[in-house]
Amino acid sequence: MSLANPPGSTSPLSTRARALVPDELAQIPWLQALDPAERERAEEGLVLTSAQAGDHICRIGRPVTYWFGLVDGLLKMNNDDSLGPVITFTGLAPGGWFGEGTALKHEPYRYNVQALRKSHVAGIPIATFDWLIAHSLGFNRFVMSQLNERLGQFIAAREIDRLGSPDLRVARNLAAMFHPLLYPNVGGTLRITQQELAYLVGLSRQRVNEALTTLSTLGWIRVEYGGVRLLDLQALRHGQL
Repeated sequence: MSLANPPGSTSPLSTRARALVPDELAQIPWLQALDPAERERAEEGLVLTSAQAGDHICRIGRPVTYWFGLVDGLLKMNNDDSLGPVITFTGLAPGGWFGEGTALKHEPYRYNVQALRKSHVAGIPIATFDWLIAHSLGFNRFVMSQLNERLGQFIAAREIDRLGSPDLRVARNLAAMFHPLLYPNVGGTLRITQQELAYLVGLSRQRVNEALTTLSTLGWIRVEYGGVRLLDLQALRHGQL
């Protein structure tokens, strides 16, 4: 397994890869869309690896070898700091699968994906991904839905860049990670620290704390130990201050 590294590498991510256990397979949303033969083929290829904080799952310029999904933990997608200031495109929450556009085109990555804390990342080899695209209607529907929702997410991200209100920036970023289709395993509570949210939003931890207090007062969220509980998704997406 090569993950973010070229074939033949012996990266820590590669050496930590293993097969998924039944409880982990149950957290893969698209498996439910497959018929028995397709699911058997997919499960044969699925592997899981443990990424530590700072580990790269994908690197700009590296060839695509796997299609990835986050089982638990927290990832961020960003640009290369060699091209100027680092810009975080989005956070990636549990249940989310990413990189299908790159996988479909078999092109090098144009972004980095990095773990913000210890995370468990699943993947299927690109050959298995291609086979499912060629044979499974259910898998194609899932991937099409992913592409459509991801497009909407990145259009929203462009709008977030123009927001002058830090409170709304935090609200919109939280809404993105509570997306029920892109991140189905998040549920009603997002496990995230204020510092992790600050990394994703591009604000100081102190300013994020102030924003969370404002959003909590409005009744949009509730800050709990170790995370944020969702109270009003539509307000996070569209509410104004």
